[in-house]
Amino acid sequence: MACKWKPCVLLMLAFQLSASSNVFAPTVQRPVQVPSRMASSAFMPIGSFGSKFMQTGRQPATTVTGAYKTTVEGEVGTASYRLKFSDDSGKAVSPWHDIPLKAGDGTFNALFEIPKMTKPKMEVATKEAGNPIAQDEKKGKLRDYHGPIFWNYGMIPQTWEDPNVEDPTLKCNGDDDPVDVVEIGSEVLPQGTVAPVKPLGALAMIDDGELDWKIIAIKADDPMAAKMNDIGDVPDEVISGIREWFRWYKTPDGKPLNSFGFEEKALDKAQTLKIIDETHEAWKKLTSGGCDAGKLWVPPSQLFSQASTDVVSIFAVALTSALAGSAIVLTMLRFRRRASTGGEYSLLEA
Repeated sequence: MACKWKPCVLLMLAFQLSASSNVFAPTVQRPVQVPSRMASSAFMPIGSFGSKFMQTGRQPATTVTGAYKTTVEGEVGTASYRLKFSDDSGKAVSPWHDIPLKAGDGTFNALFEIPKMTKPKMEVATKEAGNPIAQDEKKGKLRDYHGPIFWNYGMIPQTWEDPNVEDPTLKCNGDDDPVDVVEIGSEVLPQGTVAPVKPLGALAMIDDGELDWKIIAIKADDPMAAKMNDIGDVPDEVISGIREWFRWYKTPDGKPLNSFGFEEKALDKAQTLKIIDETHEAWKKLTSGGCDAGKLWVPPSQLFSQASTDVVSIFAVALTSALAGSAIVLTMLRFRRRASTGGEYSLLEA
């Protein structure tokens, strides 16, 4: 039944998008080709990244995206493709763990994995060392959306939807991924772009029983950004377009419709900021060793730092306990000595 109605839903989405402002109605075009230039490897694995984190015998293409460089390894459209990240010094970084959450002035960093009007399902590989962007696979086959996504799609770094924690309202657990972001601005953002965004609202999508937040945001320097400060500033057609796209997108594979919590309404900015804060706290717990990471890749340096802190804390507690014990023993010895001296005086007086 879901597949039967798919053409109607796609037609409805197209109508909704065309009815809204031109800022939110992207022009259909060929998938964006990420500009690149030949260079020496900007991605130099260091320390814990290990030898598996590099390939030899080729000159990778490098693109500068803000304060970060992206290096293409492997071939586009194959399982070997990886988009890896480094800082301006050439040090390898994880786009999930090393890019800061906040970008200043009330904005948050967003990493974009899928440019609007493209179909390959690209994502940060959360279980792979360094967390490069790769094309998602299922049963050994690369995954593509059955139609293009109409918005720039990515994730908010340093967030994590904890699968061990149940949402008290929705009664379902997190999906074990960073929080997703749907950027509704006018620009096509190339894959690997890191940009500040203004969160406007959030949809609580429930996919196969798991909570999968979709943050609705706009790039901070978009022409419409100054006029958009909360979910009430986003046209209803855009919100329903996002909701229906994510409701139906898996049905061609025989999957059921996704559902949405909170009566399918988009939450406002204040609630969205709370979601970001809660998932950031969950990420800090994950990277500090406060919970089982499972198969997720977490930088060993962060775990080592936490372990070092724990060792120092344990040593400090032990030392404090030892000093306190010594003080108690000395006090008892002094008391006994005084008691003994007092007894001698009593005998002499007698």
